[in-house]
Amino acid sequence: MDKLIGIQGIQGSFHHLVAQQYFGQQVDVLEAMSFHEMVNSLVSGESQEAVMAIENSIAGSILPNFALIDENDLQIIGEHYIPINMNLMSIPGQKITDIKKVFSHPMALLQCKEFFKNYPHIKLIEDTDTAEVARRISEKESRGIAAVASEAAASIFGLEILASGIHTKKGNATRFLIISKIKKEPNGEVLNKASLKFELESTRGKLVSVLNIFRDFNLDMTKIQSMPIIETPWKYSFFVDVIFEDYSEFLKAMEIITVMTDHLKILGTYKNRL
Repeated sequence: MDKLIGIQGIQGSFHHLVAQQYFGQQVDVLEAMSFHEMVNSLVSGESQEAVMAIENSIAGSILPNFALIDENDLQIIGEHYIPINMNLMSIPGQKITDIKKVFSHPMALLQCKEFFKNYPHIKLIEDTDTAEVARRISEKESRGIAAVASEAAASIFGLEILASGIHTKKGNATRFLIISKIKKEPNGEVLNKASLKFELESTRGKLVSVLNIFRDFNLDMTKIQSMPIIETPWKYSFFVDVIFEDYSEFLKAMEIITVMTDHLKILGTYKNRL
């Protein structure tokens, strides 16, 4: 039986495009309308691996997704970056001046907010998925309504692109994680990146001491994200990405950081794709 890959959204969504690029064009996907639903399919075994957006170069990190990975004891086994090209689309035969409402995922709308400042008559409405909005507009032949989605979505659902490349910064890119219940084994592949989670109290010098260990063992930190622990005031969870050349040095650093922090968890080791 072929592997079933969970995605947030439907065919034509950016998650679907990542699945095709990472696993191959003929990948079998299991669609989910939310990240919670997608993670549940992975935890239950309905899907074997999943694609999850984690950060965008314009809109920043998707904080709830860090928590979903941690709380469900999932493993990060890979990553993939794609440029994000946002397009305004509607049923054929309309102009932008005809559009009264635009629906899309909140992250997509955020990435295009400068474009829509030029069209104050348009009301922006948050929805669950870019491609799902495109499909709905197509099926209902909705007039006066447009979607912000990928070029692939316009092609799949027969919509006309009214404006292409409407995202604010043209270097717009999103990082996606490949997640699984099963830890990644090297199998000959070089694993040179890791995602970690640990907890620290907000006392002077604690975080700096941890970062010094990264430096001493030649770990290059590429990301750090803090989140407050609601049950424990002034204590924080830190989600950190590091890249390294020597896996044994990485393991030595983890032994020391285990002692210096609370609840150190290696969320995954995988190949750096940037």
